[in-house]
Amino acid sequence: MKHRTMAVASAALLGSAALLAGCGGSSTTTASTGGTPVKGGTAVIALAPQTSPNWFFPILSAAAFSDVNTQVDSMMYRPLIMFNNQDQVDYARSLVSNISYNATGTRYVLTLSSKYKWSNGQPITAQDVVFTWNVMKAASGSNAPWTYGGAGIGGVPTRWTSVTANGSNQVIVTLNQASNPNWFIHNGLGQIWPVPASVWDKYPTNMNQELSFIQSVANSPMNAVYDVVDGAYHIQSFSPNNQWVFVPNPNFGGHKSILNKVIFQYETGDSAEFAGLKTGTINFGYLPPSEWGARNELTGDVLAPTYDLGFNYLIVNMNPHAPGGLGPYFNQLYVRQALEMGVDQPAIISAVFHGQAVPEGGPVASQPKTAFTDPSLDNPLYPYNPAAGKKLLEAHGWHEVNGVMEKNGVKLAFTFLAVSGDQAQTDLQQILKQDWAQEGIQVTIEQQPFDNVISTAQQSNATKWDMADWGGGWTYQPDYYPTGGGLFATGAASNFQGYSNPTMDQLIKASYLPGTPHQTLAALFKYEEFAAKNLPVIYLPWPAAGPAGAGALIEHATSLHGTVSTFNVITDMIFPNYWYFTK
Repeated sequence: MKHRTMAVASAALLGSAALLAGCGGSSTTTASTGGTPVKGGTAVIALAPQTSPNWFFPILSAAAFSDVNTQVDSMMYRPLIMFNNQDQVDYARSLVSNISYNATGTRYVLTLSSKYKWSNGQPITAQDVVFTWNVMKAASGSNAPWTYGGAGIGGVPTRWTSVTANGSNQVIVTLNQASNPNWFIHNGLGQIWPVPASVWDKYPTNMNQELSFIQSVANSPMNAVYDVVDGAYHIQSFSPNNQWVFVPNPNFGGHKSILNKVIFQYETGDSAEFAGLKTGTINFGYLPPSEWGARNELTGDVLAPTYDLGFNYLIVNMNPHAPGGLGPYFNQLYVRQALEMGVDQPAIISAVFHGQAVPEGGPVASQPKTAFTDPSLDNPLYPYNPAAGKKLLEAHGWHEVNGVMEKNGVKLAFTFLAVSGDQAQTDLQQILKQDWAQEGIQVTIEQQPFDNVISTAQQSNATKWDMADWGGGWTYQPDYYPTGGGLFATGAASNFQGYSNPTMDQLIKASYLPGTPHQTLAALFKYEEFAAKNLPVIYLPWPAAGPAGAGALIEHATSLHGTVSTFNVITDMIFPNYWYFTK
């Protein structure tokens, strides 16, 4: 899973132009397709407010495990396996041409395609894949200089026995226990984004030194190590908190870009981004919910409310050293139930998202519909009822003193660490604060930029926050088979909240087991249903999403085409190499 926020969702466009909604007098369902392509032009993509890519090595650290980093990194590097909009392996666009496996799902043979090469003309080899896996494995260890954000997803690293090269174009992966191949291909093998070992393998006999080197250049995209790529673009230049400029890779093995440049642009806030859309300095951006009433002013744009595969939530700190002694109480289900009963999802959907969101009752949102979406969880299991939430607290010994619930000298009064720079998120935070106050739960909102919220929340000592929300939850990447191993399993890398439940652990493990399609789906749904009931997180409505870090409604210029039709709703990736302008 990747951290996604209202201010951090990558371009969540659906592939059907028929889903486009009108915006102003210029909007039609045909505006995003057709026309005669004009070679050249610059696509300017608005990032979410106060959000910057900060990790350019495609194996992301836990602190940098966000959609915006994946979206920017995908300009330069390709994953080993690509998935289509039906969540199936797309061999035509993958670095592998074939995957075979044994009956128990413990041995996988991957044959590399010859279609894609590194930009220096060298082939992508099995040795590159093995090196990349070794980085992932080492960064998943307890004493690594940085922690890989995907640790715990796809059995990384404990289920993997070995990754070896059989010649230059075949990789053999062995596991130590029987596994559901569908799950492992999606969530295990799907995590590998190869890098050229000839460029990156600086310390062949000292992996900790290698990891330290990677960390030292992770946010230095102009370093020479980024010169050799296999993606559609090279990075040309960047200016921190300003823009990141990409130009086409002439040796790309796939569909080559006819755009001259693609620029990811930093935004100070919603109003600045909206002004850029109006003036045309941004041609691929988002309509902030706060500007919903002014949408008709964007007469040269098309509006596209869409959903990507994921879910929305905030976390409470269940770690023992949470401030104010609240960790053990947040660890009690009834406290989390009371918090969930204070979430007025219908009001948030109406007032904050203007109807462009869906209610959420579990760890896979009801939109978009996939085979992995449990239809019984379309609505919350704990609907809005602050009176009932307050009674639940009182039934467990809490009593109200000056408007705040107390028990054993502990107060349900704490700091809510929340994302800044997005008016919709500010409005959502205020609604939550007011509704929780009805239950005697007092929160003090402390807004910080997205990167700060993530880095603070993921600190292992967990002593600086009680509640955190980076503004929109997660998208399922790289766990395209949406199990909770990377987020809810005990000790998972992205389990910042310190949640631990043996039943959850067993259900997650069961979803990894091989079986018939009916059996494996039933196991996945059992996990989803328990996650809905046991509330490892507090669920919030799932909003329609927008481009490259902006979880808001997509806006793009009527002259810019291919943005919607080429978007992959499963992997949450944009493909500017298919975009083009018309006169």
